[in-house]
Amino acid sequence: MPVPNVTPRPGVGARLAALIRLRTVSAWHAEPDRADVAEAFAAFPDLLERLYPLLHRRLERELVDGTGLLFRWRGASPLDPLVLMAHGDVVPAPETEEEWTAAGWGADPFAGAEETVAGAPAVRGRGALDDKGALVAVAEAVENLLAAGHAPAHDIWLVFGGDEEVGGRNAAAISDLLRERLQAHGTEPWLVLDEGGAVVPAPLSFVEATCAMIGLAEKGQAQLRLTATGAGGHASHPPSGTPIPRLARALRRVERRPFPARMNGTTAAMLAALGPLASSAARRALPWVTRSRTVAARALGAMGGEAAAMVRTTVAQTRLAAGSADNVLPSTASAVLDCRIDPGHTVQEVVAEITRRVADPNLDIELVHGQDPSPESPADGDRFATLSAALGASWPGVVPVPYLLMAATDSRHFHAWCRHVYRFAPLRMDQVQRASIHGENEWVSVQSLERGERFHRELILSRGSRA
Repeated sequence: MPVPNVTPRPGVGARLAALIRLRTVSAWHAEPDRADVAEAFAAFPDLLERLYPLLHRRLERELVDGTGLLFRWRGASPLDPLVLMAHGDVVPAPETEEEWTAAGWGADPFAGAEETVAGAPAVRGRGALDDKGALVAVAEAVENLLAAGHAPAHDIWLVFGGDEEVGGRNAAAISDLLRERLQAHGTEPWLVLDEGGAVVPAPLSFVEATCAMIGLAEKGQAQLRLTATGAGGHASHPPSGTPIPRLARALRRVERRPFPARMNGTTAAMLAALGPLASSAARRALPWVTRSRTVAARALGAMGGEAAAMVRTTVAQTRLAAGSADNVLPSTASAVLDCRIDPGHTVQEVVAEITRRVADPNLDIELVHGQDPSPESPADGDRFATLSAALGASWPGVVPVPYLLMAATDSRHFHAWCRHVYRFAPLRMDQVQRASIHGENEWVSVQSLERGERFHRELILSRGSRA
């Protein structure tokens, strides 16, 4: 079948801005007096339908688990479908002018402001990058292909979660639903694509190129609560071994002994892809460093930050709680550790290792939440090549690079039963923009949205057309 002649609709920035104005903050669902949150989530499907009418007329839509949206674009065959994922919920942002000014936002984070950034049209607001911008890129591609008369050869499923930022129950329910339906046909998704990496200039300090960081896997998670207990009492005569000093000693022991750096398959593939793109000095050193996985892992570990997190399980101390008054000894003191688990480790291994390092049998260590790392999808074969081809059409000159995702995505629920799961949002994000995710002044360029649409359009077309 000939490739349809697609003319993208103008106004993609305005459509994203409209979605940003809906305050779909999933964390606020837990606040009983936030009736406006329920209203925003209820309005989201209706707004999406107004913005993308063909998508809603031609595709089958289901509401799953309250806020999850599942669309089926029927192809000639239900076998080997393509699954495209995004989420419409966002993390909190300041609500009053005093709060957003103090936090460094230039305007209301939920205004969905269309403005000029670095001389080019852009959209600013909470969710512009994470993840309404990526959702819009998917929806735009489908809408434009429908307008051009495209009919897919294979089913295409769109999965738009509504609670990714608070655990992803929607995606888990949709994953179970699709697993049951597809396995009834003896098939699984040909490829699942969710958020994750992005189009990144100079992803590491020694790289002199713009790269598409395509996530092959994501790290696991374990949240541990450490609790020390003891007798309370008056602060005027403190005994030894009270809860706060004992907890502090435990935290120091954990911090002083980070997990060892060790190379995983995804990061090794990343280094191999980045080698030809390195600066001249790094290009000479990389072959020597990468001859030994141990040496390469230690080199990345010594760099700190995101580079070190690619080769080790990280432990972040995120919450502390103790005491009820300034002059009262607390009977309990607790801290939460957020561990991001490197491929090759398990949740139980991390719990055992933290317990060993704490070395205090009287301190309670509770596993609050845990999920093992995902499997690692292949960086070779037709799936990765298809992503690379779509990238070449939408972002010419950008190099596809395998990547280990530090954060969690909805796609982890699919990777439990799907072999080919990739994590990549086809939007450009420089270092400042990446820092704005879950931070301040989140924005995306209109050109980036347009290129993201082209990427998804090419990816859909790669699955063929039916007669």
